[in-house]
Amino acid sequence: MEVVSKKSTNRRIAREYKKLLKISYQDLSDNDVDLIRNALDLAIDAHKDQYRKSGEPYIFHPLAVAKIAAEKIGLDSIGIASALLHDVVEDSKYSIEDIKSRFGGTIAKIVSGLTKISKIKKDKIFSIQAENFRKMLLTLNDDVRVILIKIADRLHNMQTMHYMPSDKQTKISSESLYIYAPIAHRIGLYEIKSELEDLSLKYIEPEVYVEIDEELKKSKVDQNLYIRNFSRKISEKLRSQGISFIINGRGKSIYSIRNKMLKKNISIDEVYDRFAIRIIYDSDKKNEKLLAWKIYSIVTDVYRPNPARLRDWISNPKTNGYEALHTTVVGPKKKWIEVQIRSERMHEIAERGYAAHFKYKEGESNESGIEEWLNRLKDVMENQESNAVDFVDDFKLNLYSDEIFVFTPEGDLVSLSKGATALDFAFAVHTGLGLKTRGTKVNGKIVPLNFVLKSGDQVQVIKSKNSKPTASWLKYVVTSRAKSKIRAALKENKKVIAEEGKEILKRKLKQLKFSFNDNIINKLQVFFNLQTNQDLFYGIGVGNIDNLELKKFAKAQNNRIIKFFRRSSKDKKIVEKTNFDQLVFGKDEEKLNYKLSKCCKPIPGDNVFGFLTINEGITVHKYSCKNAISMQSKFAYRVMIAKWIDSLNHEYSSTIEIFGIDNHGLLNTITKVISENLNLNMKKSVFTTEGDTFKGEITLTVKHKRILNELIDKLKKIPGVDKVVRF
Repeated sequence: MEVVSKKSTNRRIAREYKKLLKISYQDLSDNDVDLIRNALDLAIDAHKDQYRKSGEPYIFHPLAVAKIAAEKIGLDSIGIASALLHDVVEDSKYSIEDIKSRFGGTIAKIVSGLTKISKIKKDKIFSIQAENFRKMLLTLNDDVRVILIKIADRLHNMQTMHYMPSDKQTKISSESLYIYAPIAHRIGLYEIKSELEDLSLKYIEPEVYVEIDEELKKSKVDQNLYIRNFSRKISEKLRSQGISFIINGRGKSIYSIRNKMLKKNISIDEVYDRFAIRIIYDSDKKNEKLLAWKIYSIVTDVYRPNPARLRDWISNPKTNGYEALHTTVVGPKKKWIEVQIRSERMHEIAERGYAAHFKYKEGESNESGIEEWLNRLKDVMENQESNAVDFVDDFKLNLYSDEIFVFTPEGDLVSLSKGATALDFAFAVHTGLGLKTRGTKVNGKIVPLNFVLKSGDQVQVIKSKNSKPTASWLKYVVTSRAKSKIRAALKENKKVIAEEGKEILKRKLKQLKFSFNDNIINKLQVFFNLQTNQDLFYGIGVGNIDNLELKKFAKAQNNRIIKFFRRSSKDKKIVEKTNFDQLVFGKDEEKLNYKLSKCCKPIPGDNVFGFLTINEGITVHKYSCKNAISMQSKFAYRVMIAKWIDSLNHEYSSTIEIFGIDNHGLLNTITKVISENLNLNMKKSVFTTEGDTFKGEITLTVKHKRILNELIDKLKKIPGVDKVVRF
């Protein structure tokens, strides 16, 4: 039986290896094939006694990662070989030196970078997940293929995650949404980005995923018919002009539809732009811009465009190399439809990003998107001493952001994230200029440092030798480069002030008859609610903690026993007030004290999790909460499984919004449905009218989500009510 299994495994490995060579985006030479084969042989030996949670031999994981790297990312033979070897050093007897001697320095460097990501010193970090992300990003200094292979590795793990426990599924999905999908987006790997997002939603909110997926399947036939009707007239005109092209539809991903539902507070039925039309044309590099505008002219001759929705990424490509013309037109049945116009070259870059970018580059300096992005990333990574969470947040700030283009006084073009300020511009030009900024002018007029720029603005920076960053500057900027540079400058300045504050504190404590030691420093930190002793010394140095405050501390120490009992009594009352039993936590289903979060206001029946905070104990959040992904990703070790049990003895506050056409007696009907039919109590109701339409906001007490959903269904059936949503 074992021999048969081994033969079957070997046959499958051979099939997968042939597929790997066949689907490779790059043309592979005989030497390339030999390199990949040697890497596979070593990987087979290294993983020969290892199995995944599904029970299949481990070797099929690196093979799958290599296939993603070869087909969807388009890596060369070195990248494919490195993908096959990515887990070898971490999981087997082979060392980096073994890899180097057999495959050379480049592959050894990539495998080393992939191995470093997995090794974390848990005793020296604030957030394990954030530190993991930082290590991954820092490897970009070695070779960009490290992060590309890591993205391929993450995608395959997500594709096979149904074998993992539910808590691991949530943690890994949150990480994927928080950092891997945005990086794939920024590098230009849109297909991988969308798949990561959809798979993450599948495990974080499975009911929502299934609902949207089923709705999309039902509308697929109608969608295809609409695309054919839309394309007919355009196709005739394009052919008459001798243009070679294809027209197809690009469906919105499940995750992006979910995002739109949350952002606009609408149901899936109200998401109308579920797909876009894509026109991909054949052209040489010299004429493709001219041809793109010609196609745009034909499209807008047939269908009326929305001038405000024209996006020209051919004249000014995105920093990841993306080029296309986007416009929105009124199509058949009066529907607004987005049309994307791309050459075949542009389409390949849009789909495969990095690999296609270099395939078409041919020495042209204007296609330097990936290098520009990596150079910006290195700016963020220069200050490696920063808190890991700050580092990842700074980096992530600009991953999904749109771009604007502004000009220096000399007419040079500077690309910035949408929403960037005049101060962001100063740091984008040069760090030294940013740190010495005294003021800014936009289009010749003096403006505040936090003035938000728009495309086409000309910006001039007024500098002064005496200018220094202040903490308020962090509120004036949105780009990761500016934030990291300001933080670094403030940190250096804080060290100097903290040293002065330390000496002042020694003198003050002596006057108050206290010794300067670790015990008293810890008590001072707790009293003033500060995280580190440097924060304490800095507070003394800048005068935030003065003589009066220190005297209050001294008095509190003399009365600490009374204070302790008072505080204990107060805490006891809080526990009694919030000690409900409708939620249980963890695998053992423990009953613990908790608070319902104010940011998403969960009620019984909602899909929730617990989060262990520093000061407030356990807070409970919905999985759809705007803060959920960030918490689960950066602080997964503080996330707790939560489960509703008996909740019928308690009532919770929830708010619904009602929209519709105003008519006589409508408010009375709505009130009657709420109070009589479902026996619910209204705490507050506010109705406003504009013209012949109204908007109502009703806060009521409800025992369970099921009852709230029943109420919403009943209200929707009232004549004149157009939409009812939970706020």
